[in-house]
Amino acid sequence: MSKIVSAEQAVQSIRDSQTVASVGVIGWVVPDATLAALGQRFEQTGAPRNLTFYFPCGTGDAVGIKGMDHVAREGLMKRIVSGSYINPVDPRTGQRPALMQLIQENRIEAYSWPIGASMHWLREVARKSPGYVTRIGVGTYADPEQGGGKFTQRCSEDLIQKITLNGEECLFYPTWPIDVAIIRASSADEFGNLSFEDEPLVSSGLALALAAKASGGRVIAQVRRIVGRSERLATQVRLPGMFVDSIVVDADMMMTTDTPYDRNYLVATGGPHAVPSIPFGPDKVIARRAALEVRKRELGIFGFGAAADVPLIMAEQGLIDPQTGSEDYWFTTEHGSYGGVVMNGWQFSANLNPTALLDGLQQFDVIDGGLCKFAALAFAEYDSHGSVNVSKFGKANPGAGGFTDIAVNAERLVFTGTFTTGGLEVDYADKRMMIRKEGKVSKFVRDAQSITYSVHGGVARGQTALIVTERAVFEATPDGLVLCEIAPGVDVRRDVLDQMAFAPARILDPLPLMDAALFDPATGAGAGASAIREEVAISDTVTS
Repeated sequence: MSKIVSAEQAVQSIRDSQTVASVGVIGWVVPDATLAALGQRFEQTGAPRNLTFYFPCGTGDAVGIKGMDHVAREGLMKRIVSGSYINPVDPRTGQRPALMQLIQENRIEAYSWPIGASMHWLREVARKSPGYVTRIGVGTYADPEQGGGKFTQRCSEDLIQKITLNGEECLFYPTWPIDVAIIRASSADEFGNLSFEDEPLVSSGLALALAAKASGGRVIAQVRRIVGRSERLATQVRLPGMFVDSIVVDADMMMTTDTPYDRNYLVATGGPHAVPSIPFGPDKVIARRAALEVRKRELGIFGFGAAADVPLIMAEQGLIDPQTGSEDYWFTTEHGSYGGVVMNGWQFSANLNPTALLDGLQQFDVIDGGLCKFAALAFAEYDSHGSVNVSKFGKANPGAGGFTDIAVNAERLVFTGTFTTGGLEVDYADKRMMIRKEGKVSKFVRDAQSITYSVHGGVARGQTALIVTERAVFEATPDGLVLCEIAPGVDVRRDVLDQMAFAPARILDPLPLMDAALFDPATGAGAGASAIREEVAISDTVTS
C-alpha cells in the first residue's frame, strides 16, 4: 500500500492531547504545507485539541513560511516547547506572529530550552533513557532557580530539574513520548526512504523520526518529489522507509525565505551569487571591528543577528571568496553547515557555497565538545554582574537558540551590538563618529531581564571575551568590564559612561582609539583591510 497521502490526510490521525514535534530552522527545512493542514483542520473541525508541540528550533519565519505560526491557535496548542521563537513584524500587516501573541497574553504554556538541549534530548527519547543531563545552562534562564525556561505564567510543570551528580550541579531534562513527528526531506520512494539532496540543512529531522518511532508514534515526511527505488544510491538515503508512515508531496515548497531554490547553498563552488552588502553605519563598524578577532585555521561559529555580518565583511574585504570560500578561515553556525560564507538575516543558518554538512545533533556534539574555539554572538543586554541576555527582553521572547551552548564552550568570545537601541542615529565624517540621537534603551543594564550566559563565570574558567559596539570596545575581566577602546569623535563621559547603568571596573589610561579606518566608508578589500587588521593587532599588543 502506498504511503503517499495529501497533507490533509496525513494529519487526520493526530488525536487530542498528543505531542507533535516538527523540524525547521527559520525558513529552512520546514514542512510548511503539513503544518498548515493541521492548523486548517482545527479551524474547520475544532480538533485535535490540547496538543503539546515540540520544536527543537524556531520553525518558520512567521511571514511567508509560517511554520509553527500555523498551529499557534488557542485550543489546538496547549503547550509549546521550543529552542527558539520567531518574533518579526509582518511587513504586510504590521502584526507580530500569532504565537508571540499567545505567549505575551499568557494563553498557552510556553517553555524555551537552549537548542543544544532541545536537540540532544531527542537522542534520549530515541534510546528510551530517563532524560538528558548537562552542565550547560546551570545559572541561566533554563535553571529552575532562574525560571526553568518558563516563558508564560501558565507553565506549572517543571520540565527541567536541577540535580547534583558526583558533586556537580547539572540540569536534567526528563523524557516523554513523541506521538507524531512531522519532518521534511527532498525525495522519497513509495516505501518512504528519504534523501535530502535539495536541503542545505538536515537539522533535527532524523532525530525526530527516531524519537517518534521509539515512542510508538508516527512519522509524516513532506518531500518535493517521488523517485523510483533504484534511482538513488543507498549512501544517499538518510532515513530508511520503515521509519516513515506517511509521505506528503509538495513540489512547490520553498528552499527558505525568499528563495525557491538556490544550488549555491548545496555546493562548495557555485555560480554567481550576490553576497549581501551591509550598508555603511553602526552595524558595519561593529562587524569590521569584530572581524579583526577572527584567526586563520581556527573554527569560528557565528550566531544570529549582528554577529552574522562578520563573515560578509570579510568577503567584502577580499579575505574570503564568496564563490569558493577559504581554506584559511573556517566558519560554521549552530545548524551544521561548514565552509563557504555564513549568511545573515533570513538566509542565516545555511552557508553559501558550503563544503560539508552535519545534522543538528552532531553539530551540538561539536559545539559542546569545545571544537568551535572562537564564537561571535550578538547581545541584547549586558549587566553589572557580567550576565548576557538574548533570551527574553521587553516584549521579545526569542529564547536562547544555540547561544548558551556556544558561549559556554568557546575559548574566545566576541559579543556584538549597538550600545543603545530604539532610535539611535549616527553620522560619520573624516573617519570620526557623531551621535546625532541617542537610542532610548541602553543595553548596559544593572540587572538583565534574563540570564542567557554568565560571562563572568566563563572568564573565571579561562575564557576571553570582548564586547564590541559601534562606539567602544570592552574586555571582560574577573573584576568586571574594562573599557579598552573608544571611537574617534565619541565623548567618554557623555556617550559611554552616562549611557551605562553601572561603571566599568577600569578604563585604560591612555585610552586607545578604535582604528579610524573602521569608520571610513571607503575602506574595502585587499590591502586596506589587511592594514586595518595589522594596525589593530599592534594596538592591542601595545595596550594589553
